[in-house]
Amino acid sequence: MAPAKASRNRSGSSSAASEEGANGQEPKIKAFTREEDLKAYRQMLLIRRFEEKAGQLYGMGQIGGFCHLYIGEEAVVVGMMMAKKPDDQVITAYRDHGHTLAVGMDPKRVMAELTGRRDGCSKGKGGSMHMFAPDKQFYGGHGIVGACVPLGAGIAFVNKYRGNDHVCLCFFGDGAANQGQVYETFNMAELWKLPVVFIIENNKYAMGTSIERSSSTTHLSQRGLSFAIPGEHVDGMDVCAVRAAGERAIAYARSGKGPMILEMLTYRYRGHSMSDPAKYRTREEVQNVRETHDAIELVRQRLLKGGLSDDDLKNVDREVREVVSAAADFALADPEQAADELYTDVVIAS
Repeated sequence: MAPAKASRNRSGSSSAASEEGANGQEPKIKAFTREEDLKAYRQMLLIRRFEEKAGQLYGMGQIGGFCHLYIGEEAVVVGMMMAKKPDDQVITAYRDHGHTLAVGMDPKRVMAELTGRRDGCSKGKGGSMHMFAPDKQFYGGHGIVGACVPLGAGIAFVNKYRGNDHVCLCFFGDGAANQGQVYETFNMAELWKLPVVFIIENNKYAMGTSIERSSSTTHLSQRGLSFAIPGEHVDGMDVCAVRAAGERAIAYARSGKGPMILEMLTYRYRGHSMSDPAKYRTREEVQNVRETHDAIELVRQRLLKGGLSDDDLKNVDREVREVVSAAADFALADPEQAADELYTDVVIAS
């Protein structure tokens, strides 16, 4: 069975895209219209082609430092963005390129940041792991494992304090799910009924160790039960399932009931970072997921059945490649940041 599939839950009982609802019935997944499928297809394809180009530039020495690609996990962030309202906030960890694109950031500014250029979204000083776009309600990009979780709850606290109806979407990985600060945050978030959805992007390997070897309990959607936080596990390779679960969780948090956990069962095709050869799994395992449960291919097949032609979808791919190529050209032509910029945005205690 492909690791990212959620056809059976970990207790062995049947499960589609998420756990049973409160009424004992499987939550329904509303099918996408053709327009919604095409939007999701284009957005996921943009993320994948962008990340493929980033990998190429890294290999050419144009991107330095750490570089964590989102290839394979695109449906998680795209589906959640389709579920949220414009003023809902987003925060994530260091695998953040896909999130910056999904919230609507200009690919040119994202690529410029990756290459450390002046017009990058963080002025070329943040690089791969520290991208921000407050005008898009995107608050990072954080390099410390698990650090975005208390920060996300802090954003939710601000929402509650101000009395607005915004919800913070806080993304983090299965490796971070074992961090102590995550559980301190769960406690406070439920205690204060904060409007936050915790989205665990479970790609099964964290930094390079199988979840079966690193976690005593692998059903991460249940990690909040001791704090009375409900959770669902979701087929994170199915953008329809992701949006449906996202809509339920966001509505729950927005209604004042407090936080909710969504465990997205997903899969990354590349290593943890560009320096990771991923020898902890077989090529056959990766290829099996690509061939049987790829997020983009699932939508592509629906579009073809819905009446679009193969040429139509090839044109979408061509348009996306042109956008990504233009972003790379812009980034490589953009000047590096001036040396005196190193002294801005820094707080120095007297």
